[in-house]
Amino acid sequence: MALLGPDQPYGNPAFSLKSDQVDTVLDLVCRGVDEARQHVTPGMLEVPMTIVVRKAIRRVKRTLGLTNLQVRGEHEVDNMATNDPAILGRIDITLQFLHQFGDEDAFVAIECKRLAAGNHSLNASYVTQGVDRFASGKYAAGHHWGFMLGYVLALPVDTITTGIDQRIQRAYGASAALEPGVSHPMALAVFENALAQASDHNIRLRHIFVDMLDAAPKAIDPSEGES
Repeated sequence: MALLGPDQPYGNPAFSLKSDQVDTVLDLVCRGVDEARQHVTPGMLEVPMTIVVRKAIRRVKRTLGLTNLQVRGEHEVDNMATNDPAILGRIDITLQFLHQFGDEDAFVAIECKRLAAGNHSLNASYVTQGVDRFASGKYAAGHHWGFMLGYVLALPVDTITTGIDQRIQRAYGASAALEPGVSHPMALAVFENALAQASDHNIRLRHIFVDMLDAAPKAIDPSEGES
């Protein structure tokens, strides 16, 4: 028996996902966010919000009896330069399907970012600190699919997605434009696009935009705070 198998192409079969598995991730994430929404608070930041969402996804998974996948917490990425090594450089949520068990490099990455209409900083970060980590291969190198989860704090969502699409095309070209994806009743919008991670490999991203208006910072009443 040969001790070494043949060289694999960029990525490997454990990284691939069937269409129904991709749709399962979409459904599970949307259901989890819907369940988590009651637990978020005004002004909640991205990390605590994601912890609430991740726990809700696990509860939904158990309720649905999905024993062929597991939901994991932050997945540390080796050798990634960060400003805050305690938080940055880690994928927010990862899932593993049964065919991926046993291979630590095989998982479904979900990167979470807050968004708001009119908030240039948050919306730009969705691309520079989210999408770009997939495009560069810092996240999910060689994988066939990755997911971006956008917590929408202020509407309209169309303004947000149009701006993100423009930023993506400026950064990665017209071929990376957002395309309408499979819709979900618990999502505000779903899009997909393809990004070149290497000369011979593309990764597809599914972008899920969800209602997290309850986590938006409270507006300051100008009549308060002065006597």
